[in-house]
Amino acid sequence: MLAALKQKFRIWLFRPRIEHGTITLTQRRIFIIPTKQGFTLAFVLVLMLLGDINYNLSLGYVLTFVLTMMAVMSMLHAFRNLAHLEIRAGRADAVFSGETAQFILHFNNRSKLSRYQLCLVKTGESFWATSPSSISFDIPARQDCEVAFPLPAVQRGWLQTGRLTLYTEFPLGLFYSWSYLHFETRCLVYPKPLSDAPLPFGNSPDGTGKRNIAGDDDFAGLRKYTAGDALPRIAWKAYARGQGLQVKQFSTPVGEELWLDFSDAPDRSEEEKLARMTRWVLDAEVQGLRYGLRLPDGVLPSNNGIAHRDECLRRLALFGLNRENP
Repeated sequence: MLAALKQKFRIWLFRPRIEHGTITLTQRRIFIIPTKQGFTLAFVLVLMLLGDINYNLSLGYVLTFVLTMMAVMSMLHAFRNLAHLEIRAGRADAVFSGETAQFILHFNNRSKLSRYQLCLVKTGESFWATSPSSISFDIPARQDCEVAFPLPAVQRGWLQTGRLTLYTEFPLGLFYSWSYLHFETRCLVYPKPLSDAPLPFGNSPDGTGKRNIAGDDDFAGLRKYTAGDALPRIAWKAYARGQGLQVKQFSTPVGEELWLDFSDAPDRSEEEKLARMTRWVLDAEVQGLRYGLRLPDGVLPSNNGIAHRDECLRRLALFGLNRENP
C-alpha cells in the first residue's frame, strides 16, 4: 500500500505532459536534491559543528560555515546551470530496425553564462530509473547548440522519445538538478532487411522487370564532363554555382514492371516476409527498376526513385500496426 501511494505521488508530482514548440526552463520546471556526496558532506558538517560547540573552536566555526556556504553556492550554481534554457525538438531521420535513431534537440542559451556538464537521458517508468541511452554536452554563452540524442531502434514502426531527463551535477557534484522534457517527436523505423534476398522474377519474359537505360526521356541526374560530350547536355546552371562542368543524363524505361508481392515471399513469419521485401525494395531501387508493392492491406503502383522507395519502406514499417497517426 505504501509503495502504491509513493508511485501515485510521483506520477502526480512529475506527471508527464507532451511539449509543443519551444519551452523555457523556469524555476517551476527545475527540481533539485542533494546527491550522495551532498548528503555525506552535510553529515560531516553536522559532526564538525558539534565538535566546534563542544571544544569552542573559533577557527572550526569559520571552517564549518565556509564549507556550508560553499555547499549553498553549489546548489545555486546547479540551478542556474539549467535555468532559462530554451529547448525545442527537431526532426529525426528514419532508420532500420537494429540501428540507432538520432533525435535532434535544439538548445538556445541566451544567458551570458556558459552551461557545463549537461546530461540528457531517457527516463524510465519509475522516478529514478533511466535507460543506458545518454549524452553529455556543454553550451557556450549566448549560443545555440544542436544535440543528437541516440535511441536504439529495436523494432519496426514508430519510435518515440518519450520523457527525457535533462540534469546536471555541476559544479561540485553535491546537488542533482534536473528537469523533464517530453516532446511529441517520433522516428520511423523500417524493418531490418535481409543480408541477401534475390529479387523475384518480373512480368517480362526475361524476368528482369522494368529497367532504366540511357535514353532521352527522363532526367536521371548529373555526371562529370568528359571530352566529347555534347554542349547542349552541359548543366550550365550547375557550372554557374561553382560545381564545375557537369553533364545532364537521361534515361528511358524499358521492359515490364516488377511487382514485389507479399505472397511471393517464401518465409513463414510475417516479420521475415517484411525483412525480405525490404531487401527487395532496396535492391530494386539500386538496380534502377520500376517496381510496385503488393501487401494484404493495399497496393502501391509501380514507380522508382527515392520518394517511391521511402513510401514502400514506410508501408512495410507500418504494416499491421496501428495507424491512427500514419
